[in-house]
Parts: sequence; C-alpha cells; structure tokens
Amino acid sequence: MKIVEQIKQPIGYEMELFEEKFRLSMASRIPLLNRITYFIVNRKGKQMRPMFVFLVAKMIGNGQVNDRTYRGAAVIELIHTATLVHDDVVDESFKRRGFFSVNSLWKNKIAVLVGDYLLSKGLLLSIDNKDFDLLQIISVAVREMSEGELLQIEKARRLDITEEVYYDIITKKTATLIAACCSLGACAVSPESPDVEKMLKFGELIGIAFQIKDDLFDYGNQRIGKPTGIDIKEQKMTLPLIYTLNNVSNKEKRWVINSVKRHNRDKKRVREVIQFVKDNGGLDYAVAAMYDYKNRALEILNTYPESEYKRSLLMMVDYVIDREK
Repeated sequence: MKIVEQIKQPIGYEMELFEEKFRLSMASRIPLLNRITYFIVNRKGKQMRPMFVFLVAKMIGNGQVNDRTYRGAAVIELIHTATLVHDDVVDESFKRRGFFSVNSLWKNKIAVLVGDYLLSKGLLLSIDNKDFDLLQIISVAVREMSEGELLQIEKARRLDITEEVYYDIITKKTATLIAACCSLGACAVSPESPDVEKMLKFGELIGIAFQIKDDLFDYGNQRIGKPTGIDIKEQKMTLPLIYTLNNVSNKEKRWVINSVKRHNRDKKRVREVIQFVKDNGGLDYAVAAMYDYKNRALEILNTYPESEYKRSLLMMVDYVIDREK
C-alpha cells in the first residue's frame, strides 16, 4: 500500500464524503464554470491539505468530526485551488500536475475569473454558516501568501536575500497554508482550546520543512537522480544557495551571482553552480535545517496521546521529508 493511502486510512470515510461535499461547494448555474470546475476536481493532487484538517480534527476531537470540519476542509481547498489557478496565470504556466492548466485551455481572463469565483465561494461558505473563526484563519493565510509572493518578486530582482528574509518568504508563501489547515482542524472541533495555536505552529514547522525539501530537489539526490537547476534558471534564491553565498569569498560570491543573473540558461554553467553549492556545504546545511524543523514539529505532536490519527500525522511528517517529488 502506498504511503499516502496508509496515511488516509483512519479518515477514509471522511475523505470520501469530503470529495462529494467539495464538488457541491463548487457548483454554479453557469455551464462554463461547471465545465471548468469539473475539469479541476478530476485532476486533483494528493489532497494533503484536507488530510491535515481531518487528521488534526480527529486527533483532538477524540475521533469525532462535525459539519464545521467538512466546511473548513472545503474552504481551504477552494482557496488553495484559487491560488493555483491564479499562479498559473502569473507564471505563464501551461501545465499543472501533468495536465493542461486552466489558462492554457480557457485563456487568462477566464482563468482569473474562475480563481476569483473559487475564492468567493470559499469565503461565502464560511460567512453563510457563521464560521467567522474559521474565516479569520483562512483570511490571514491568504494575506500572508500574497505578501510572500510579492516579497519574493521584490527580492529576486536583486538576489540579496538573507536567511531571515528567505524564511519570511517561505513561511508566508508555503507554510502559512499548511498551518491554516492544522489550525482549522483544531478550531472546527475545539474552538477555544490552546490546541488551535499549537496546531498552527505545528503546521508552520511542517510547511517550512516541506519548502526546504522542494529546494533540495533542484540539486538532485540518489532517489530523484539528476539535478534540475530549475530554481537557478528562474533566479530563485533557495536555502542551499543563500548559505553558500554567505560562506564563500567575495570573488566566488560575485561569480555565483553573475552566473545566476546572466548565465542561468547556460546548462553547463548551471551545473557548475550546483556542484559549487554542493562542494561548499550548501546542501548539507539545508538538509540539517529541514530535519531541525521536522523535529520541532514532532515535539509538538508528541505532546498528544497515542491514536491512529496521531500515527498518520507522524507518517505525514515523514512523508514531507522523504517524498520523491
């Protein structure tokens, strides 16, 4: 059995029911919208975000979930899907999970409007049910994600990202949504408990580890084979590169920055930068940081009693680190 299926086992029923409710939450009277949302739903990913919501809810709620849990999972998935549709427009990307993106099939204007529609459906789902506490968690996540994207664009022009700024960017861009999932799961079943803040922190730590893992894919490893160098080609300042720039001579630093700025389409030069980062400890440093965030997340999780839901969350933490793509 695949690891994702093992993780899903204790919430199998909830995930099936969620998929049905999620489809209904996207429904519209506009045939074009229904065609596009049907297309989106049938090309879903691993659904890690709703999995976090249900596993946390069941761990904290002694195996119980409620209607708020389903609404929370649906809202987070609607918002996440809206951001993906918008991201593909911004990045001029024509593929998503191996399929054509919405903007490649229906053009940018329609894609932007579909993203707006999904965003509004998510917000209205909370408002109509007076889930204002859940709405606040989601709204903060959307604000943080937008700030993170803009901060990255601003800093990428100059390649002057410090580690502090890097962590600020990835916390906002990536970790904040996973943090929202975990916080929502707790808030849906136990609104006033300290678990809401604890799970927010747990999700943030996992989200940071998740993004560092993504950074490492650019450099390859035994499992994924050849390095891709995509981040270097796109002039993204990732943790291995930032560490290296901070720990080499000024001459070497100038060579790396010049390579990333002006020779990022030269495959040979990109390979040289990748090797230089490896030789100067950039990868080892990033791996150590990733495991540090993982261990801090586990410390929070291990304050909870044993249960099948906690075991699945432990597997989820390992999966974030061990995944191959």
